[in-house]
Amino acid sequence: MRYRRSVFPGGTYFFTVNLADRRLDTLIRHIGNLREAVRKVKANHPFDIVALVVLPDHLHSVWRLPPDDADYPVRWSLIKSCFSRALASGEPIADSRNAKRERGVWQRRYWEHQIRDDADLERHVDYIHFNPVKHGYSQRPSEWPYSTFHRYVARGVLPDDWCVDAARDLPSYGE
Repeated sequence: MRYRRSVFPGGTYFFTVNLADRRLDTLIRHIGNLREAVRKVKANHPFDIVALVVLPDHLHSVWRLPPDDADYPVRWSLIKSCFSRALASGEPIADSRNAKRERGVWQRRYWEHQIRDDADLERHVDYIHFNPVKHGYSQRPSEWPYSTFHRYVARGVLPDDWCVDAARDLPSYGE
């Protein structure tokens, strides 16, 4: 089956990518392996990470692709496989995955959304940065270490106390 995906060279996209077993903390327990997988893929298939948050069982990201390139599926495939190969095997594998010689680390599919304008981008970046608070991993975005929120603060785009006192009514993108 072929899925219809938005394909726009040079586009900006929001993604949600999940572990197969959402009860695990594999992504933060092996954050170094995830960073290395992203670094390797970016070296051969460039893209800009506009925003990113890694939670124990899933991640959200906004990417901007090069002007002549729309192939984010190959990037995700390579990141997922590189990360999976860095982990010891032993996770439960469904027969359908075993027949295709797949690991059981990631959900096969992921959610993507093409960013349409500046307001859409701002909403998605805010959602990403607030996500650890939404899931109860921290009281404020600045407390969560696996987020580009810190980069936004360092650049003066957001204050360190962003969202501390304000009630956030952010949509549930990709979950």
